[in-house]
Amino acid sequence: MPPETRVKKPFAPKLDLPPAFRLVTLREVGDAFAHAKANAAELGAGTLVYVGRFDLAEFAVVLEPDEPLRTARRAFYAGLTALTDALIAHAPPEKSVTLGWPDAIYVDHGLLGGGQLAWPECDEDAPPPWLIFGGMIRTVSMAEGDPGLRPLAAALDEEGFDDAGSDRLVGSFARHLMALIDAWQEQGFAAIAKNYLTRLAPENGIHRDLDENGDLLVRRMGKTQVERRRLVPALTTPSWLDQKTGGPR
Repeated sequence: MPPETRVKKPFAPKLDLPPAFRLVTLREVGDAFAHAKANAAELGAGTLVYVGRFDLAEFAVVLEPDEPLRTARRAFYAGLTALTDALIAHAPPEKSVTLGWPDAIYVDHGLLGGGQLAWPECDEDAPPPWLIFGGMIRTVSMAEGDPGLRPLAAALDEEGFDDAGSDRLVGSFARHLMALIDAWQEQGFAAIAKNYLTRLAPENGIHRDLDENGDLLVRRMGKTQVERRRLVPALTTPSWLDQKTGGPR
């Protein structure tokens, strides 16, 4: 890989990560998710790729699951729940942090960012050599004008997350992810599913569950039919990501 992508900028904040993680810091113009995908085999499990940007908390972590790909993709829910839990830990008491299935994060209905997942081509019934969970949160709004004129977008600085810089947020994410992985190993995926589903924005008259392959199952009150929302197609194009700017919409 190009050596400059591994060089920490002199002013880049130092991340406080659990011992299980190894940090790779990219230059500000880097792409954490793309870098992790391109170098996953070399980087290895537990590598966290971080971009020290002013306006975004941008990172990606390499995972090496020991279960078949068709169920291993559920690690996406652990990653997104960990990121949401990290935000809640820094949120002002009056702020509502919710998820939009499968990948978007909102604060008071304003889009803050989200997560994405990558995997290599391999047999669905075999453990994949790696998975990449990537997260991105808008920390500072670069748009001009009154925030009230942009009700569909949110940024940490405008929402009162005064102590949630990108370094603290990513460090908190890593600790929450470790706790969720431990819960998964000890209690099964049901522990992850419960945490994720409670973060979804509420909808009246429905019951939601996660299938073993990660699909969302929706049952409406008084109906016997189950609506299946498929995870793999939904992850193909992140709903929250602006492909032109490379940041949250």
